[in-house]
Amino acid sequence: MVHTARLRHDSLAAPSSRNVPAKWLAAAAFAAIGLLAAPAAQAQEAPPAPVVTVAKPLVRDIVEDDEFVGRFEAVDQVSLRSRVGGYLDQVHFQDGTLVRQGDLLFTIDQRPFKAALNQAQAQVDSAKTLVEFSKMQFERAETLSREGNIPVSTLDDRRREYLAAQAQLDGAEAALENASLDLEFTAIKAPFSGRVDRRLISPGNLVQADQTVLTTIVSIDPIDFYFDIDERSYFAYARDARERGGVMQEGAGGLDVVVRVADRDEATFKGKLDFAENRLDEATGTMRARARFDNKDGVLQPGMFGRINVPGSLPHPGVLLPDEAIGADQNRRIVFVVDEAGLISAKPVRTGPRIDGYRVIRQGLTGEETVVVNGLVRVRPGVTVKSEMTTLPPKVEAEGQTQ
Repeated sequence: MVHTARLRHDSLAAPSSRNVPAKWLAAAAFAAIGLLAAPAAQAQEAPPAPVVTVAKPLVRDIVEDDEFVGRFEAVDQVSLRSRVGGYLDQVHFQDGTLVRQGDLLFTIDQRPFKAALNQAQAQVDSAKTLVEFSKMQFERAETLSREGNIPVSTLDDRRREYLAAQAQLDGAEAALENASLDLEFTAIKAPFSGRVDRRLISPGNLVQADQTVLTTIVSIDPIDFYFDIDERSYFAYARDARERGGVMQEGAGGLDVVVRVADRDEATFKGKLDFAENRLDEATGTMRARARFDNKDGVLQPGMFGRINVPGSLPHPGVLLPDEAIGADQNRRIVFVVDEAGLISAKPVRTGPRIDGYRVIRQGLTGEETVVVNGLVRVRPGVTVKSEMTTLPPKVEAEGQTQ
């Protein structure tokens, strides 16, 4: 009702068409026709086709790598203890330094052990004197016995005394050797070359034999990397090892592997697989394997985590695409393929590891397709695009790669 009243008021207020000149009426009519035609013209204009970059996938022989997380461990490591007890006298190294096999590290107070050694030496000298005297007594008794001047029982007593003196000498010499070893053990030396940790006890403290840990030493070069493989991977590696003429437990014939650590984007440390355990763990269903790496510069440290890439197949033809060309559709991976007419269609694919900066396409592509590699946000299935062809390089260098 309000709208109707407003119309009536406007109609009453508007001047009559009889009082408006004809040229004004014609101009108004043309203006109305233009306003009605403008939306129709805009609706008829089609948007331009989006421009995308397309390329053929790389197809070449590849070896797929499997990646595992593991930890570096020293080839040799020891918690250094003293074989004798006593008070620590001196420390002969600086914390954290490299030491060589045989370097003197600690000294236990040697004075009690030197005294024990002197005492043992005196006992040996005494036993030697007794042996010499008993020997002469036995020889004299033997002469008298042949002449019939002493009974045979006396000769037997002299023989017994001589043999007992020899046994006593043997025991004294053993005690002397033991005292000499104890004195030698007061000088605690590095059992192998490596890096020593901080001292865990200061001079003046009592050291318990075979109990008190003085410090630890780990070898640096080479260094081992341990990682666990699942049962499925073991079967694949064992099969490939047999085809190479090797055995998985013996390192699959020295299979080449590479490892990447936390501060490196690319795997730059090269080593060889050299050992795998002889059974799978029943609780986890995995088998522990080991690779060995040269570490002359000491960059790799025991306890450090890393990601190791192990060849998981023999050479075979593979299809490669950059990760930027692979999209996601809920729980599956897809790529957008363009035909000769520029029409986009989506193809589901199954991806594999990265090789030379590209992602391996294990299933879904033959390598003959033309794939959108740049501009995925502007395409969807059924859209027609304007494509610009490019050629993928043989290898993609990662940004900030450490050589």
